[in-house]
Amino acid sequence: MNSPDLSGEIALVTGASRGIGAAIARALADAGATVIGTATSDAGAQSISQTLGDAGRGMVLDVTDADSVANVFKAAQTDHGAPSIVVNNAAITDDNLLLRMQEPQWQSVIDANLGGVYRCCRAALRGMMKARHGRIINISSVVGVMGNAGQVNYAAAKAGLIGLSKSLAREVASRGITVNCVAPGFIETDMTRELPEKNRQALLEQVPLARLGSPEDVAGAVLFLAGSNGSYITGETLNINGGLCMS
Repeated sequence: MNSPDLSGEIALVTGASRGIGAAIARALADAGATVIGTATSDAGAQSISQTLGDAGRGMVLDVTDADSVANVFKAAQTDHGAPSIVVNNAAITDDNLLLRMQEPQWQSVIDANLGGVYRCCRAALRGMMKARHGRIINISSVVGVMGNAGQVNYAAAKAGLIGLSKSLAREVASRGITVNCVAPGFIETDMTRELPEKNRQALLEQVPLARLGSPEDVAGAVLFLAGSNGSYITGETLNINGGLCMS
């Protein structure tokens, strides 16, 4: 199986300033794509631009704002061409038990993590349908598959991405567009590195492969789905979780 050659592809990756999103942006750029990475702040966007160098740029995006989404996609098309690969990675958390969860906690997570993907997919489709080619890859989560106490809002949004992706895949397959999910498990990020050792060990005990995943593990799955090797896969969820949840 050949490594993907994404030369000539325009990729847009949301939430690309750190962690999984940053690894995805780097992997796509290394494969030859021009990458637009987004962040919620000017500092984040500047960091992405510095990291990508000549391979792309960073832009500020608020996925909860339809105008912000429209403006970023318009600017990307004007400056580089319509995105042919869109990776919806941006997400937030606001955890609490359902009994204590307030309406704003529920709504903000659903609006960012599920509504934001709806907005970005909708903005991407016109260019992809015209080109009769496109790859949409939505970053779900293992908690969207198996649930997690204290994260009903996050789990609901991430489970919703799986249903959204399956439905959209059926809508656009005839136009050469694939839509898939990648569902990471416990990944080595800034957040997991800050966990107390006791908590970290408790996480590892749940994973048959006995290690946390790396952002590059997730990026490799995205790269596979974005390239020609993944061209006959659509409506699927690729679980990257070390055996934590086997479906």
